[in-house]
Amino acid sequence: MRIALTHNLRLTDSEDEAEFDTRETIESLSTALERLGHRVERIEVSGPASRTAARLEAYAPDLVFNTAEGRRGRFREAFYPALFDELGFPYTGSDAWVLAVTLDKALTKLVLREHGVVSPKGQFIEEISELKLEGWRFPVIVKPNFEGSSKGITQESVVEDRQRLRALAERQLGRFPAGVLVEEFIPGRDLTVAFLEKCAPERAGVLAPVEYVIAESELSKRRYRIYDYDLKSVHYDAVAVRCPADFAPWVLERAQDMARRAYKALGVRDLGRIDFRVADDGQVYFIEINALPSLEPGAGIYAAAALEGLHTDAVLGKVVESAVARWGLKDPRRSSSRPPRRGPLRVGFTYNVKRVKPALDGTRDEEAEYDAPATVQAVREAIAAAGHEVIDLEATADLPALIETTKPDLVFNMAEGIKGRNRESQVPALLELLDIPYSGSDPAALNIALDKALAKKIVRQHGILTPNFFIMNTGKERLSRDLEFPLIVKPIAEGSSKGVHATSVVENETELREAAQKMVAKYDQPALVEDYIGGREFTVGMLGERRPKVLPPMEVVFLDGSETRPVYSFEFKQDSSSKIRYDVPARFEAAQLKALERAARECFIALGCRDVARVDFRMDEQGKLYFLECNPLPGLTPGWSDLVLIAKAAGIEYSALIAEILSGAIRRYKERERERRTEARPHEAARAVNGNGAASIPPPLAPEQPAESGK
Repeated sequence: MRIALTHNLRLTDSEDEAEFDTRETIESLSTALERLGHRVERIEVSGPASRTAARLEAYAPDLVFNTAEGRRGRFREAFYPALFDELGFPYTGSDAWVLAVTLDKALTKLVLREHGVVSPKGQFIEEISELKLEGWRFPVIVKPNFEGSSKGITQESVVEDRQRLRALAERQLGRFPAGVLVEEFIPGRDLTVAFLEKCAPERAGVLAPVEYVIAESELSKRRYRIYDYDLKSVHYDAVAVRCPADFAPWVLERAQDMARRAYKALGVRDLGRIDFRVADDGQVYFIEINALPSLEPGAGIYAAAALEGLHTDAVLGKVVESAVARWGLKDPRRSSSRPPRRGPLRVGFTYNVKRVKPALDGTRDEEAEYDAPATVQAVREAIAAAGHEVIDLEATADLPALIETTKPDLVFNMAEGIKGRNRESQVPALLELLDIPYSGSDPAALNIALDKALAKKIVRQHGILTPNFFIMNTGKERLSRDLEFPLIVKPIAEGSSKGVHATSVVENETELREAAQKMVAKYDQPALVEDYIGGREFTVGMLGERRPKVLPPMEVVFLDGSETRPVYSFEFKQDSSSKIRYDVPARFEAAQLKALERAARECFIALGCRDVARVDFRMDEQGKLYFLECNPLPGLTPGWSDLVLIAKAAGIEYSALIAEILSGAIRRYKERERERRTEARPHEAARAVNGNGAASIPPPLAPEQPAESGK
């Protein structure tokens, strides 16, 4: 789709340009839209409107992605949508009427009051003579009525007596002659609720509330807790986004309910943001609405959308999707009739998004193996950096329909699946059914590797040591008389060390049965019980296919001397800790390194892995290596996941790592295309023999030569 990105470019740090977009923001928006498969033309609108109109007419976009604020006047935000309407170009965001109304804070509050949206008592004035000094409950705040980005709002904007109120209102009218708003100041904290029309349909597009947290070092310098111009434009690094906001549930529900009413009453489209003030008693007050909210990196809308499983690019994708639906446009990327491919490969990207943050104690770990939106974003950026068009395919029940609609050439797969011991193979099996090449191991390898007991049986047959192990289905099984402790208990088919904690190492039968019963009950699967192998722990990454390249081994070094039975537990994989250190490359004698590399490669081949895998080992005090498990779908979180750290030590940067994992799928895609062309040639030859282009029809089978039944 041809998209014109209309914007005002911020060239100075002056307050006049506070609402304009920086070069970094425009670059971020433009490249994100291009990664989504669109052709983008950046159109800066600060010059004469005739020039903007001429550029739009020349480019003839399918859609205008609008962030332009306009330079002056109380209708400045409405000007460009009105121009687009006049020129006949569809655009993102609300129309001119909505933008004109929402820029007027006093008018907006007047409209919303009829819909039960509570706001502080206030008065709009254009002349100082209009100011009513009686009846105010101090303190009071005075601010411009037609400005955003906290322009004109400082610590001095809050006053506590009538004399200062009049003087301040007079000064503000001098700076902002279009009018100022005087309203009661609500002591409390700020809350913002974003809107993304094509997201969270059960809440009509209203996202989770976001809180802006001001650093204590800055708060200590300020008399009033307000998100003023200084914090938005100068000391912005002292403000962090917290999502979901740290308020009582009923407060958050109240804010979302008011936001839902406001967005609907005002007719906001595609995206928006509402700022609330929560009083010390929990009362929620509407402050203002922004129907043209900031989309700069780190904006609150991205944090709120992340809880819905959307990474940064996907937020912009939802804005485009909403506008496309509203204007009745046809996105050529979603055409059901797919023309012959030219240009970049269309790479489908399958993933599962982590919406529930795991608890370190493992009580909430159901989505621990899923990927955070930031990781999803990093991978899709890396795929796009290799020159491919990326198509998001979240691995939900809608995946088959999405694949049919988007028709990718191949798929980069990092989807973990939904549930069951076959979950990791669900997406690859679907892709094989549809004859779509994909990255990573096939369903058989994924199934075998996920079943830790089955994987151990297979690698044992290839001469690799594993700890002695057995399976407990209930925790009440009869135990062998020669059983030796310590043992470690873990789920048989989980990853990311789910279910593995310091308490997983058991020293006697009572602890064993208790741990096994808890494991079976929690994960609804058998418990794997194996000898606890003391010593050093390593993980080895590999890239490639038949003879994989072995990357430098990483050692997980346990630093807490008080732990006599250390394990690389769930807690360590979720958050940083002073109790462990990662050494990569690990320190080895030459013979030990060679043995570890050989064992890792043998495991990779024995289990049928492909493209990428990570294998974990323990080495006891005698130098014997024991296979623990293999992960053919390893984590890819930048700067954190083991494989990423290993690759970096090998001189492979993140984008190159993703490209190398994808390279096998690209090779398989090219092989498939060659096979299809080869299969098509005999038919072409047959048509040529006929002379008129009609295909030759083979004679019917004779009765004494029946066709094969297909048994």
